[in-house]
Amino acid sequence: MAKSTAPMLLTTAISFGNQWLGNGNLDFRIVVAGLVATGGLALAEQIPGAAPLAQGIAWIAFITLMFTRLGGKPSPIDNLNKLTGL
Repeated sequence: MAKSTAPMLLTTAISFGNQWLGNGNLDFRIVVAGLVATGGLALAEQIPGAAPLAQGIAWIAFITLMFTRLGGKPSPIDNLNKLTGL
């Protein structure tokens, strides 16, 4: 398995869950886009010398997702804080 796969699948799952908890709707476009991005980065890792770049992009996407509020909606970290009360 490509090393960029785990952070991209985690990013997709957290994004889908945040959309579901925040808006109450199931947006399967997130899943499709996440799987396409995961596959694209896995293919990019097969290019000689491009593996570190693909892995970096995957982790940057994960960190950006965790802390970014989009459209005035809370970020996953905000929702986690709200759920746990920390």
